[in-house]
Amino acid sequence: MGKKALVVVSFGTAWPEARRAIEKLEERLRCAFPTHDFYRSFTSEMVARRIEREEGVHIPQPEELLERLAAAGYDEVRCQSLHVIFGQEYEKMLRQLRPFCGRFEKLLAGDPLLWGTGDYLRLTEALLARMPRLDRDEAYLFMGHGSAHPANAAYALVENTFRYHGAERVYVGTVEGFPHLDYVLSRLHQREIAQVHLAPLMIVAGDHAHNDLAGEGEDSWKSRLESEGYQVQTHLYGLGELGAVGDIFVDHCRRAAAL
Repeated sequence: MGKKALVVVSFGTAWPEARRAIEKLEERLRCAFPTHDFYRSFTSEMVARRIEREEGVHIPQPEELLERLAAAGYDEVRCQSLHVIFGQEYEKMLRQLRPFCGRFEKLLAGDPLLWGTGDYLRLTEALLARMPRLDRDEAYLFMGHGSAHPANAAYALVENTFRYHGAERVYVGTVEGFPHLDYVLSRLHQREIAQVHLAPLMIVAGDHAHNDLAGEGEDSWKSRLESEGYQVQTHLYGLGELGAVGDIFVDHCRRAAAL
């Protein structure tokens, strides 16, 4: 048997406490592939530089890591993305991997979290199981990252999947795409809502969760909702903390396709 590597690729986070969500997913994947040597990679150069500066830990980009694996004589490299959608960061990862197709006997890449219909069903079921039971005057709002990439449509599909489950007062907005907060607010105004629960729809509860969602600044979602008269309760956890999310990634990694 040749040497096999499991490379788990995420955007990364500079928040050490939020990194536990990534580590939980990495451990889940590591246990699922015991015959593979485990390696970590981040696609965010900014995050990796900050970690190296503040913690003295070097986390390589995918292309740097694969160069090392090729030099070390690995035959199979299985790369699993921890990105949420098939967006810019996932495409960046693929661009970095493709030049290595001829350097290994097998170079495989697993899909991001939200790919097939079943992924949306499994994710929303897991989130509903974690959420508190909502009274008639309560709503739950998830904050996704968002993107100008066409894959941003995934966030609207997440909300539609909540509707499929009968969750009429669960909404999804994004920081950097559509649906934006103003649009979500216009929809909240159509209902008699007094309290809004806020949670990130991201692998980690890092900078966006603590600042853009729950921060004390006037532009945070919490502050904006409070200025509209809503009571707000925040729930700061990353999707990576959910066991069902780990199961989805393991399934994607098992059926990873050759590049």
